[in-house]
Amino acid sequence: MSVTSANRLELLQIAEAVAREKMIDPSLVIEAMEDSLGKAARSRYGAEYDIRAKIDRKSGDLEMTRYRHVVEEVENHFTELTLEDAREIKPDAQLGDYLTDPLPPMDFGRIAAQSAKQVIMQKVREAERLRQYEEFKDRQGEIINGIVKRTEYGNVIVDVGRGEAILRRDQLIQREAFRNGDRVRALIRDVRHETRGPQIFLSRTAPEFLAELFKMEVPEIYDGIIEIKAVARDPGSRAKMGVISYDSSIDPVGACVGMRGSRVQAVVNELQGEKIDIIPWNGDPATFLVNALQPAEVSKVVFDDESERIEVVVPDEQLSLAIGRRGQNVRLASQLTGFDIDILTEAQESERRQAEFAERTRLFMDSLNVDEMVAQLLVAEGFATLEEVAYVDLDELTSIEGFDETTAEELQARARESLEEINARALERARELGVAQDLFDFEGLTPQMIEALAEDGVKTLEDFATCADWELAGGYTTVDGKRVKDAGLLEKFDMSLAEARHLVMNARVQAGWISAEELAAEQAAEEAAAAEAAAEAAAASPAEESIESVFGTGSASER
Repeated sequence: MSVTSANRLELLQIAEAVAREKMIDPSLVIEAMEDSLGKAARSRYGAEYDIRAKIDRKSGDLEMTRYRHVVEEVENHFTELTLEDAREIKPDAQLGDYLTDPLPPMDFGRIAAQSAKQVIMQKVREAERLRQYEEFKDRQGEIINGIVKRTEYGNVIVDVGRGEAILRRDQLIQREAFRNGDRVRALIRDVRHETRGPQIFLSRTAPEFLAELFKMEVPEIYDGIIEIKAVARDPGSRAKMGVISYDSSIDPVGACVGMRGSRVQAVVNELQGEKIDIIPWNGDPATFLVNALQPAEVSKVVFDDESERIEVVVPDEQLSLAIGRRGQNVRLASQLTGFDIDILTEAQESERRQAEFAERTRLFMDSLNVDEMVAQLLVAEGFATLEEVAYVDLDELTSIEGFDETTAEELQARARESLEEINARALERARELGVAQDLFDFEGLTPQMIEALAEDGVKTLEDFATCADWELAGGYTTVDGKRVKDAGLLEKFDMSLAEARHLVMNARVQAGWISAEELAAEQAAEEAAAAEAAAEAAAASPAEESIESVFGTGSASER
């Protein structure tokens, strides 16, 4: 292969043709040619030399030039030379300059020409991949139409116009099959730039796919009048979608359903008959949950903010409806609300309450030395622990029917005496277990708490400082897709995560691990973040009925 005046312009024509075909910048193709010609020249003159090719963008003239770098100390005499030697060639040469020597025209052999061709193709492929990545990287979350090109091991390769995308087998709706040439609509779930080129991953099972389909069918969603707040899907079977309207004159559910169900039916057809429940979103989690469990009726909801669990009580005959086929209804409601849901029948809930009532009654009878009727009165008024009886305002006890001031004072005295005995036994047991004095002196831990910690091997202030908040207060972890309860060391003392975190951080300050200033700064940042989240939640929630108006009044943990 020789580059003569006859084929100089041909280089530019080839570059233009390749650039048009691959939809890339012609200058990138010419740069690839220059790299390939430089590589071919080095294979002729010697791979150690720094030989570069330059193609004139207008005339197509090719220049081959050898470059040498001016340095203080030469390490490679093929590509470097000293300042003294450089000034013999060019008197005004300076350190860091490059001296160039033009090379004569040359004929390339067959091997060199083949090597040049490979370099050009590699560079063109890299440019094409970069162009494809740049085009699709900002389209993540969009719906795209394509044509099925082929199927590989259950994965569908889709031609999306200026590139190929992959629709993995696990991102296809159940029992869905595509043949070559079929049109397919899917969500661009991810775009990654990998060594073998950009990979565009599609999905038809993602919740966002359903949301984007509704955005295409419902103008009010596209315009922002209606917002899709949450989506949960069992692809191909059932889905639940929470929607809210920012215009009081527009019903969000009705707008999504459309005239005679036309809008929702269009989405159902695209999703292979997937049934869709459209639910009015509510800022109160318990109210939203009641809506999400439709068509089942809910008698009562008990909300546990700390563990992000909701306990739902339904009439006995509604249990199977609330759970759904193979647990589908409650599973989707859980995904939609972000809470774990326990469903009980009214009979089960009544039985549990009776057991709790009997247990607390027995505690007061044994610890306060009172008869069953007095103990039952205390439990019925909401007292659950000896601490509550011992340290509550006297007025709360005297307000109980049949309790005068003398009776209330006697009950409190007995409760404190009983607590002192329990604490004394706990302290004695903790000392037997070898608890250090610094843990006894630490403010915020009761003797019973110290005993519980010691039984688990936490015997010094430093031991306590190494604990995580969830180790003390308890929490939940996800194992094989299911949330599993982790019992906390101090959970039985009704310690919250916030209280546990406060105690642990104070222990770290006393242990000298962090300073009081660092702790104060961290707490201030947490409070600011919590205030900001609360403000955002308040701004997002329209005026709505309080939960008490829906379920009636209840205890602090009930909604």
